[in-house]
Amino acid sequence: MTLAVLLIPLLLPCVAPLLTCRILGRCSPVAALWTLTASALLLAAGSVAALGTLALTGLFKIPAFAPLGELVHPLRTPTVRLVLPLAALAAGLLVLAALTLGRSVVRQTTALRTARSQADRRPPAGDLCVVESPHPDAYALPGRPHRIVVTTAMLRSLDAREREALFAHERAHNAGGHHYFLAAAELAAHCHPALRPVRETIRLAAERAADEAAATAVGDRRLTARAIARAALAAHASDTSRLVVTPAATTGPVPQRVAALLSPATRSSRATSWIAALLAVCALASCATAATVALSVHQDIEVAQGEAGR
Repeated sequence: MTLAVLLIPLLLPCVAPLLTCRILGRCSPVAALWTLTASALLLAAGSVAALGTLALTGLFKIPAFAPLGELVHPLRTPTVRLVLPLAALAAGLLVLAALTLGRSVVRQTTALRTARSQADRRPPAGDLCVVESPHPDAYALPGRPHRIVVTTAMLRSLDAREREALFAHERAHNAGGHHYFLAAAELAAHCHPALRPVRETIRLAAERAADEAAATAVGDRRLTARAIARAALAAHASDTSRLVVTPAATTGPVPQRVAALLSPATRSSRATSWIAALLAVCALASCATAATVALSVHQDIEVAQGEAGR
């Protein structure tokens, strides 16, 4: 195993933020959402596999743990003085990622259950659930059935047509399953710190996709832009906290979203296709490299187990 090869899946995610920011503004939001999310997951998988392979290699280099792998010969690796510190660092990073991810999952699951319980106690009007609150807020609540939760303060902040645009936006989130994309982005961000900016771009892509769907549903891009701007201003004034997996029209860089709605719909260019292809190549190269190294380590373990000559 060449330790330098393991650096490839760990370094490739650092390139992703440079590419993702160029994709969203130059192609359709739905295409960008799928491309960014899939690439982020592949890059995260490659980095985790590389760290796991390195940690496992270091573990089997420790004599006390060699019997766990049924090793009868020493495992062929570079010098122990190099492998063990790197393996310890890899194991520490994996543990840290698992702890932070677990804490995030527990916090988000608890908050989501609370929000769902509160919504279920309210008499729904179709998929709409109105909550009495002085804080303007509205969001798409995943689950079965899908709900759109809106507070009375938010309803008072918008006129009738703006409410229609806001509801269309939140329905687009539920119809598009955007909470799955947001959850995947959160997972990837915990696996590699370089993917955190990508997470924010994925969130923006989900909002842009819902913006475009709402504009199509109400047939007025300017009305949709006005509704989003007014809802965001109202929610910002109340400083409402937001769950990761409950997308809302009031999140993300609202001025950028409003400007996109007030501009003609974006069409993909050849340059954008090349950028998306480059991002896909980076993601696939990360996974392929990690898988190749893992297979090489597996073969080295079989040799150390004395199985290669059988």
